[in-house]
Amino acid sequence: MSYVRMSTDHQRYSTENQADAIEAYALANGMTLVRRYIDQGKSGLSTEGRQAFEKLIADVSGGSADFDVILVYDISRWGRFQDTDESASYEYICRKQGVEVLYCAEQFENDGSAVTTIVKNVKRAMAALYSHDLSHKVFVGQCRLIGLGYRQGGAAGFGLRRVLIDEQGNVKGELGNGERKSLQTDRVVLVPGPPAEREIVARIFYLFVELGRSEGQIAALLNGEGIVTDLGRAWTRGTIHQILTNEKYVGNNVYNRVSFKLKKRRVRNAPEDWVRSDGAFQAIVERQLFERAAAIVAARSQRLTDEDMLALLGKLFDEMGMLSGLIIDEQEGLPSSSAYRSRFGSMLRAYALVGYRPRRDYRYIEINRALRRKHPEVLEAVAAGLREGGGEVRHDPATDMLWVNDEFSVSVVISRCLLTGAGSRRWQLRLDTGLLPDITVVVRMDDANCAALDYYLLPRIDVLSERVRLADHNGLVLDAYRQLDLNLLFSFSSQTIVRETA
Repeated sequence: MSYVRMSTDHQRYSTENQADAIEAYALANGMTLVRRYIDQGKSGLSTEGRQAFEKLIADVSGGSADFDVILVYDISRWGRFQDTDESASYEYICRKQGVEVLYCAEQFENDGSAVTTIVKNVKRAMAALYSHDLSHKVFVGQCRLIGLGYRQGGAAGFGLRRVLIDEQGNVKGELGNGERKSLQTDRVVLVPGPPAEREIVARIFYLFVELGRSEGQIAALLNGEGIVTDLGRAWTRGTIHQILTNEKYVGNNVYNRVSFKLKKRRVRNAPEDWVRSDGAFQAIVERQLFERAAAIVAARSQRLTDEDMLALLGKLFDEMGMLSGLIIDEQEGLPSSSAYRSRFGSMLRAYALVGYRPRRDYRYIEINRALRRKHPEVLEAVAAGLREGGGEVRHDPATDMLWVNDEFSVSVVISRCLLTGAGSRRWQLRLDTGLLPDITVVVRMDDANCAALDYYLLPRIDVLSERVRLADHNGLVLDAYRQLDLNLLFSFSSQTIVRETA
């Protein structure tokens, strides 16, 4: 068995080159490759997103592996784990199950000797250090590009657009939502958007600064006129607040407000750590007007004592049962989440002072609960459709699978819709590969997670991983199974009587 991983760090680590080296090693040592686990374009910092690696470890630890040796190109392909003990732990899991891990391109035999152990630990540390050094170099390079006026990720925002330019500064075209540059030498800058959008941005500032309208009132006004955001959604207090406080509208390029390095905890940095280039883009709001808006926002929280702010936050917690930056920013008469972060050092400290302990997925608790309640209803609807198609359906309460005509099994999975920061939709699937249903019905929910958007009918042969990530477009390999309804599935349940012929 072989494991292959390629990120984007070097051509010599392409999956083809690794596979060639592994096959040559196997041939030279009298081994037969019976299975391949391949992670394409995946970081080795952790197991997150490395579906093939997770499947490999699950197969080995579950005792279902049909091999006794794992061939890997070198230590770095096993992973660049920042904790070298984590890297060693996965190798230990394999060894405990009687499966040996061999590194084909390394200059040592993985024989468990003291020298090998020392060398492996040094190699693991070097692999981790490589990622650390690369992260620092990338950060330094991004900071340099910020200083030159180039945009480093993120949506353009209402009233602005992202434009792609080549290394000579020639405009190549406008980037839509979710689109990225394809050439390393290309750069992205922000430019003013359509005049109609720029007029609305100017109107937002005028209503807020000159007429004293609140963010909520401005949002209600725009929604009443049928005006939507750049993502085609209704305005909220939070989206108005973002426009009023984002320096890109006066042409400033600001970076490093939030750090998320080497897959560690996301950190909001202090203003003195921000990387900025003032006047990098063409402004669509006068600086004096922007500063007046910023002063009004700041004054709202400055008039409140720490006790006043915490009292308001505590009251909101009592009403909502949970807190988040989004919930706070949507409340009229409450300081913004950035005001709480500035006053108390972090949102987590503010939460703790009012007795709130957020869980990892606290923003989606109610959605998850609603979808769990919806699952039996969807399962019964699928069973009813199969029966109407002419089949006999039996529900197995132990596995929640449907058996149709005692010939094939059906499992139903409901997938919640998640929105990325750029407004793109994502669906994360967790499939039970241990049950191995013949058909897995994936119900993709719409943006509001209230109704089914579409369905994927995945046959068992193509369910190779416990975790699958879907976007709006997933290529023919997956989208060939996409259906707008379940009529195709229901047709599978019809039975045809075949008469015996002489």
